[in-house]
Amino acid sequence: MLFVLLFLASLPGILAQETADATIVVKGSTIIAETDHNFICATIDWWPHDKCNYNQCPWGESSILNLDLSHPSLANAIQAFNPLRIRIGGSLQDQVVYNVGSLNSPCQPFQKKSDGLFGFSMGCLNMDRWDEINHLFNKTGAIMTFGLNALYGRHQIRKGVWGGAWDSINAQDFIEYTISKGYEIDSWEFGNELSGSGVGASVNAEQYGKDLINLKAIINKLYKKSDSRPLLLAPGGFYNQDWYAKLLQVSGTDVVNVITHHIYNLGPGVDPHLVNKILDPHYLSQISGTFRDLELNIQKNGPWASAWVGESGGAYNSGGRLVSNTFVNSFWYLDQLGMASKYNTRAYCRQTLIGGNYGLLNLTTFVPNPDFYSALLWHRLMGKSVLTVDSDASPFLRVYAHCSKGRAGITLLLINLSNQTDFRITVQNDININVRRGEQTIQRKGSFIHGLKRTVSWVGRRASDITTMREEYRLTPMDGQIRSQTMVLNGTPLELTENGDIPALDPVLVDVESPISVAPLSIAFVALPHFEAAACV
Repeated sequence: MLFVLLFLASLPGILAQETADATIVVKGSTIIAETDHNFICATIDWWPHDKCNYNQCPWGESSILNLDLSHPSLANAIQAFNPLRIRIGGSLQDQVVYNVGSLNSPCQPFQKKSDGLFGFSMGCLNMDRWDEINHLFNKTGAIMTFGLNALYGRHQIRKGVWGGAWDSINAQDFIEYTISKGYEIDSWEFGNELSGSGVGASVNAEQYGKDLINLKAIINKLYKKSDSRPLLLAPGGFYNQDWYAKLLQVSGTDVVNVITHHIYNLGPGVDPHLVNKILDPHYLSQISGTFRDLELNIQKNGPWASAWVGESGGAYNSGGRLVSNTFVNSFWYLDQLGMASKYNTRAYCRQTLIGGNYGLLNLTTFVPNPDFYSALLWHRLMGKSVLTVDSDASPFLRVYAHCSKGRAGITLLLINLSNQTDFRITVQNDININVRRGEQTIQRKGSFIHGLKRTVSWVGRRASDITTMREEYRLTPMDGQIRSQTMVLNGTPLELTENGDIPALDPVLVDVESPISVAPLSIAFVALPHFEAAACV
């Protein structure tokens, strides 16, 4: 009787689920976009422990000034990427001075200040701490991007607007010290969220462009004897088309190597509808216009530069509590990685590695949150070459395809946003399909070929001629709870080993001829090592 009652209770859920067949066609002959080899990036911020939003203070000891750099789990997490790109920066970076050279002011930590920018005083980076930071980066092989103070020497003209030329002396002394110690910096970034109307402060694009010319000259001079020179990134702000265009026009050819922008498209962290936004494919797609517009802006005004997302946490003001650090956030995060890649975004910096509600690592234990594993799987599986993939599925199935990383074939990223549809997917290779047009005209919508009646002939070797397997990495939440802070890979919860090491991320092998099944509210990476893609050779 108990069994019958339990069955009847679960019957509505069972009946509510449905299976939908879908076909995706991967165009493996042409690369449509490229990322950098080290596309995955995470940030470490400056926020002190008393940075609070919505009566929450989720930063603890995660500031670059007081983070426990000796914690073994921190080093293990960074080394798992081999290497991980890390950007040091954030809102307070334009209030940081460097305790080196001719600095004649006392070196004090950030303190609450009611009339200060973002409610804090100026802060200071001691060179002893800078040495410790570089020791960690050298030990773990991390790739460093460091955000410089772009407000130094300016004055406030009116509320939120700053004028005057940038005073470069403190930054120059800091860079000289860095070079003298032999520290390897991949890139220097100039300023944080000062573009357009800014966040807290803004600088007009013409002056910003002139300051970048000055900084580029300093970098070229100081690194003239070096084998390689760091990249120059700017402006690390929210995209404003006219402001960004003016910046590129004023700074000129080969001054700025990378144009960075920030994305917080989910709104405030306190929004009770965060989960609904994350699971709404139409909402997620809205930000694609920003990627497209920036790509076109660079093509027109700065074709020598590339685009990065320099900071993105989904929800702003420290992220959403029990959302940004749970499984459900991976639907947003991985969709962002896939979408950004299609528009030649070379790197994507997640806010944060640790700190706030959106950290990849737990604030106190340093244990990875679900998005850490999403980032790691992307880093290990998805190569830099992006392919076109067409689908006849509903918008709730998000599909991305890249050449596989470090080996032959392709890897698919499949994201099922539906809470009731199990997608059964057939993958086809466009080079093996010859569509014969009969009496009916096959209509096209976008780039996918629609038509109920089609005759398909296989050209060359058929998949059935050889026995092959594919690799599947199925991601689900613990106990089916999408707000779980434990991710499950192929049925196994991802937890640190007894020694505190990152667990193995092993796939299951599946017959390549069987359909791919993606359960409701789940994610799958699928590697197809024998997929013939000319662009991936």
